[in-house]
Amino acid sequence: MASVCFYFQVHQPFRLRRYSVFDSDTNYFDDYKNAELCRKVASRCYLPANRLMLDLVRRYGKDFALSYSITGVALEQFERWAPEVVDSFRALVDTGQVELLAETFYHSLAFLYSREEFREQVMAHSAKMTDVFGVRPKVFRNTELIYNNDLAHFVEGLGFTGITAEGADHILGYRSPAFVYRPVGTDGIRLLLKNYRLSDDIAFRFSDRSWPEWPLRAETFAEWVDQVNGNGYVVNLFMDYETFGEHQWADSGIFDFMEHLPEHILADGKNDFLTLSAAAAAYEPAAELDIPHMVSWADVERDLSAWLGNAMQSNALHELYRMEGDVKAAGNAELLDDWRRLQTSDHFYYMCTKWFADGDVHKYFNPYESPYDSYINFMNVLDNLRSRLKG
Repeated sequence: MASVCFYFQVHQPFRLRRYSVFDSDTNYFDDYKNAELCRKVASRCYLPANRLMLDLVRRYGKDFALSYSITGVALEQFERWAPEVVDSFRALVDTGQVELLAETFYHSLAFLYSREEFREQVMAHSAKMTDVFGVRPKVFRNTELIYNNDLAHFVEGLGFTGITAEGADHILGYRSPAFVYRPVGTDGIRLLLKNYRLSDDIAFRFSDRSWPEWPLRAETFAEWVDQVNGNGYVVNLFMDYETFGEHQWADSGIFDFMEHLPEHILADGKNDFLTLSAAAAAYEPAAELDIPHMVSWADVERDLSAWLGNAMQSNALHELYRMEGDVKAAGNAELLDDWRRLQTSDHFYYMCTKWFADGDVHKYFNPYESPYDSYINFMNVLDNLRSRLKG
């Protein structure tokens, strides 16, 4: 039996408006652009993809299941500018076949800088999922799949039963991402690793006409999944939800591919679909996995260099988190929310200077002309935030 575990990341940051050193307006975020992008991606991806997934759940019943992680900042934007997206996700969750994962509310790098801030954001996110959708997440997914042993241990202490990570070659060695693992130093939490090759076939290579497997057919992909039988139990397909309709446009055939995939996966009765928590419960850990150093799903290096690869990024993050004590002591809810929205990892991703193999990825929805432009704009905002603390 090979269990296909689809997990989709749903995230949109609150992008900053152009903010000069002479600006004193405390409205830091570009509401016009954020609303425009929110509605655009909703029409291209979230709404049609959710209609398709709901149709698949209704068509296949308990034989089809999937998981999502919706960031708090994305959900806030949906509530404000595209409430029909919230309704469509609620309809999916109400089927009982769709699981919501936990993460940091602000899609932040807080675990790297403040364990207390990290804990508060995770708890806030779980509370938001409970309030809006009536379910409390059991599996944790950190921002950009950033993971190490310490994270697994900390998250287990928060009560989660599962955690996700990138199935990178350099951490797996001879092992396979097709098994469930136990993080070293933990008691019961299960580790589920992304099958990056099969995930990327859908997320990145699907519409690449130079790819030898183009055009990818659902029957072909189902055969690849079936090859896991005898060599593992899970096929973890983790990707951005914007794969459907935004990264891979509708005319690429991506929606048709997804519509027909369950039919071929389920055809001979050997394979199925599970949520991540169901997979974690269904399969015993194959081994203990030791991952002492941070790993992520970003870029070819699968490390933290997308957010911490240069001095600008390090300086911006250090200065931001240095303000934590003063911001929280101020007792100002609006100030605290602004500070936390500035933690969203996208702000630092825009400052990345790796413009080679990963350049196009870093340009996606990037409002800046250069990483330096992004850094200057961010620091101007941070300076204003600091002045509000002194006032």
